[in-house]
Amino acid sequence: MNFFFRHRTALGLISLALAAAATFCFCLCSLPQAAAKSFQLTIVIDAGHGGVDGGVTGTVTGEKESDINLAVSRMLRTKFEEAGFCVVETRPTQSGLYGLATAGFKKRDMNRRAEIIKKSAPCAVISVHQNFFSRTDRRGAQVFYRAGFEPSRLLAGRIQSCLNGMPECVKKGQILAGDYFILNCSDIPSVIVECGFLSNPADEALLVTDAYREKLAAAIAEGVISFLAADAGTE
Repeated sequence: MNFFFRHRTALGLISLALAAAATFCFCLCSLPQAAAKSFQLTIVIDAGHGGVDGGVTGTVTGEKESDINLAVSRMLRTKFEEAGFCVVETRPTQSGLYGLATAGFKKRDMNRRAEIIKKSAPCAVISVHQNFFSRTDRRGAQVFYRAGFEPSRLLAGRIQSCLNGMPECVKKGQILAGDYFILNCSDIPSVIVECGFLSNPADEALLVTDAYREKLAAAIAEGVISFLAADAGTE
């Protein structure tokens, strides 16, 4: 893929590191560390919502999506940094990116996220969100990608596979094409990870715990690194 041409050497080293390890098993620190530190591949982590835009809320706990997104994103940052990647967060705090909460704040917020992504020139963008549905029986993680953009579809598939492999996954999710700003604002492989349904009491009970958030972060990071290694092997 042309997008990865300038990263070919670094990604090739990541692929070799992965091949040298007998199994992946969430060992993110040991696998691509030497390669990534040398070339500092960048990952952008986008914690959805923020500030006055809290997103959806848990039906039982009332916990805001924006707070859960930020907590998972911080844990995800740690996973990637331990693996040797450079990490850029679009929203590192509880605040939004819109300045004053006046008319048009949502558009300003999204445009600022796009600016950060383009300036960072990352190899992947992971936008973290929580889902909500009118039927409370819907649950589980779902990964969205931009329709017609193969790198994003492949990235989504790798992440979804890792999320489906979690012991807590009672229903295997399927990747879905979505027409969302964060997926369309660049030609970087980008996905939206809906970690679970805050409208489902069982999902909500998991999503409000640090232990489960850590598992989510580990699974997402594993999927991203697996995608990068696989792509390097096709060059």
